[in-house]
Amino acid sequence: MIERQNDSSKRVVLALTTFFDLEKARLFGTQVVDAQLVACANLQAGLESIYRWKGKVETEQECLVIMKTVASQTEALEKFVQENHPYAEPEFLVLPVEEGSATYLDWVRQNVLE
Repeated sequence: MIERQNDSSKRVVLALTTFFDLEKARLFGTQVVDAQLVACANLQAGLESIYRWKGKVETEQECLVIMKTVASQTEALEKFVQENHPYAEPEFLVLPVEEGSATYLDWVRQNVLE
């Protein structure tokens, strides 16, 4: 059954960040799951990023980390990213999840600290 989410603090969201190195991404993902800041962290290696940094266009291979969490944990998760990420300016984006499997959304909520 599909659940349409409301705007509560228990709303499931996706948070994104990237790393240059798969092993650092894996360690980070393990840490945020272990700390119950997220229920799940998916790693997508082989991502090519093109971006502007200090006036130059750069191209790098990166690993995308997609994290499933709840809205009430995004501030704590952002703080963890800022304190533990090797980048000078780490990506941290939070995307809303409008709908999803009710049982999966409940699983995310049950596996994140309140």
